Amino acid sequence: MGRRAETIILPLELLRHLKPSEFNDSHEYHLWQKRQLKILEAGLLLHPSIPLDKANTFAMRLRDIIRASQTKPIDTGKNSDTMRTLCNSVVSLSWRSPNGTPTDVCHWADGFPINIHLYVALLQSIFDVRDETLVLDEVDELLELMKKTWSTLGITRPIHNVCFTWVLFQQYVATSLIEPDLLCAAHAMLTEVANDAKKPDREALYVKILSSVLSSMQGWAEKKLLNYHDYFLRGTVSQIENLLPLALSASRIMGEDVTITEGAGQEKGDVLVVDSSGDRVDYYIRSSLKNAFTKVSIFLSHSSSFFFPPLCYCFFQGLGC
Repeated sequence: MGRRAETIILPLELLRHLKPSEFNDSHEYHLWQKRQLKILEAGLLLHPSIPLDKANTFAMRLRDIIRASQTKPIDTGKNSDTMRTLCNSVVSLSWRSPNGTPTDVCHWADGFPINIHLYVALLQSIFDVRDETLVLDEVDELLELMKKTWSTLGITRPIHNVCFTWVLFQQYVATSLIEPDLLCAAHAMLTEVANDAKKPDREALYVKILSSVLSSMQGWAEKKLLNYHDYFLRGTVSQIENLLPLALSASRIMGEDVTITEGAGQEKGDVLVVDSSGDRVDYYIRSSLKNAFTKVSIFLSHSSSFFFPPLCYCFFQGLGC
């Protein structure tokens, strides 16, 4: 096309160039068309990177077209008035600037959180569809290609590092914890994340994403570590040596003084502040032992009514009573 990739509004170009005849039937085309319009709606109307005036004429026209597309496909032919209106509206909304001055930056998919959702979806393509615990051999080439989307999606190196860490961790959880290499890779990425987190010029959006990801990872890990007698059996106990470093790293990045909550929610549990890795590990051990002994005690108390009478009978029989 002779245009820079970051200036191409991909859903709009797809709507312009793909015709109904290229689909199996009109229903399939209609569903596909609605998906493209939904992406434009999310990027330009629902989550724009630059705040949008509700009375914006182009936004109102785009909303009308999206609403009309719900019942039947819109006409995307070259001579279509609807298509001309769609193109004008999308282009005008995409090339806005915060102060209204001309800009050379196209904003159609760099608003939060749609940009993160799209980028995470791209990152998930590094896994083998035949075995989702495996990373493709071409992972480096794929990541280099994805880097070309950074300007379009508003991604920076620190945000990439957080998202990539999350994708590796999420894949480990989604594939039933059977591939420890994924957890190790997520832990290795946390080293990069830790370096980024120390920089003084962190953007507010980055801090928001970082906090969300680390809180989710730490919460999931600590749920298991605080009750590791339940979660890790004889055949899976080795997983602790991979999970523990990740939990400790996430805690250190979030801050040395991090709270641990016992119970389902803060209002139901006791909150303890742990300020070192050694204290944290000690607390995991004590908590898990406490929970294990509590469950044994409850089991024995419930079982006594069933087992005690026969035992008593045998005991007294042995005494000749």
